[in-house]
Amino acid sequence: MKRAQDNPELADTLRRRRFLGVAAGATAAGLLGTATATAADTGTAARTGTAAQHGRGGPLVPRGHLGIQLYTLRDQVQSIGFARVFEELARYGYDQVEFAGYTQGTGDITLKQLKRLMRDNGLRGIGSHVGYYSDDPKAYTFATNLTQVLDDAQALGLPHVGTASGPWRYGSTVEGWRRCAEEFNTYGAAAKARGMKFYQHNHAEEFSFATDQPDVRLYDVLLAETDPDLVHLEMDIYWAYAGQFRFGKKADGSPAPFEPLDYVLRAPHRYPLFHVKDGEHDEAAPDGYRMVDVGDGDIDYRRFLTEVGRTHGGRRDHQWLVEHDQPADSLTTARRSARYLRSLRCGGRG
Repeated sequence: MKRAQDNPELADTLRRRRFLGVAAGATAAGLLGTATATAADTGTAARTGTAAQHGRGGPLVPRGHLGIQLYTLRDQVQSIGFARVFEELARYGYDQVEFAGYTQGTGDITLKQLKRLMRDNGLRGIGSHVGYYSDDPKAYTFATNLTQVLDDAQALGLPHVGTASGPWRYGSTVEGWRRCAEEFNTYGAAAKARGMKFYQHNHAEEFSFATDQPDVRLYDVLLAETDPDLVHLEMDIYWAYAGQFRFGKKADGSPAPFEPLDYVLRAPHRYPLFHVKDGEHDEAAPDGYRMVDVGDGDIDYRRFLTEVGRTHGGRRDHQWLVEHDQPADSLTTARRSARYLRSLRCGGRG
């Protein structure tokens, strides 16, 4: 199999975008050193340039920047409806919602009605998850129905519209992900023309390695091959750390460590949205964590939010969206997670 250093075109692209895959031997050490230095430089510059403006004691998640992915509340949306759910979210202090479908099993509800319900409860639609592709040419996906997808997002006034689908359409090779990246660039250009940002939401598997070039992390290919002005990222922080656990070694067992936070620090402008979900570390679990409500787990959200807040734009440019895939009581999860995130203060214990 060919390695990244045997593919000058890929190596140049990765180097140019500063999202370098993990290469073998001495090359790996050099690349990891460069990435670490870049992240450290970013953090140092941010600390000296923006610490004063943030000040001690301010909220790590400022007003206007706390949201929730409605997938978390799908059971409640189906049982009591969007209106009641939005009322509860407003009461818990949420500012915005991210959609996972515009009906979620409730039957007929129009985009106009949804927009009015958000407005009536002081909520803003921040984004929407839409499928990437389907074999059905009439399916509601970016690949099959791009114009309608963008029309609907625009009708709701969403600043972002994206997909939680991974770039697996053409397999798990470098070339397959390049082809997906080209399509993502197309969707990004179309969204930008409408005044919106296209984004991709990760799961753990995006941090795995290409089957044809096992020294190349697929997430690095996605970042390198997409235009940063057209394709943005929604980091699911839980799944990124699950990826760190699962794919911290190559297939041959050699170390391939990475830190999710470093991706953000190297290019904070590419990450307007984050999924905030928590997990208790469990070495016996397939992903290394068991999902829990935000604040109940072992992911260091104080550190993560503090470091991102020190970047250029900091807390002004990032949105934090609570999510839990299988909550025992979704309204309780929403309430407790919001309360925890609102309690976090700059330089404090929270």
